[in-house]
Amino acid sequence: MATLIDKQDVQNYIGFEPEATDWLTIDQNRINQFADCTIDHQFIHVDPERAKDSPFGTTIAHGFLSLSMLSYFSEQYSILINGFYMGINYGFDKVRFLSPVKVGSRIRAKAKILSIEEIKPGNFRVSTEVTVEIEGESKPALVAEWISVQMVA
Repeated sequence: MATLIDKQDVQNYIGFEPEATDWLTIDQNRINQFADCTIDHQFIHVDPERAKDSPFGTTIAHGFLSLSMLSYFSEQYSILINGFYMGINYGFDKVRFLSPVKVGSRIRAKAKILSIEEIKPGNFRVSTEVTVEIEGESKPALVAEWISVQMVA
């Protein structure tokens, strides 16, 4: 669940690490739907039989599918400034895909607030380091520095 904070306390949340999110299973149906949306039907994602002969031994999620799940996970780990009414995706400073997410794997996100800056009255730019972990794996699926803007009344 998101953490609600006051404007005057934003600097106290630099370095804040909320609890990890709940686990989410990445099944073949989700992978296929993402392939359809992005028109990326490479066999390592959508053809379980052919993927058996790949280095992964099974189908894997698209890296961008794992990255896109940050929107879902952020509802659990975000900080929200009192008066928040809208968030804007500002982009990424860094994204690294470190391990494939095999079909049937469970992933979750861990976050750390890197910076919060009021860029104009009522607009706060928040930079968050997010690590997407794969249950039972030593290396994460990805690490990203995600920037968003919170609009606060």
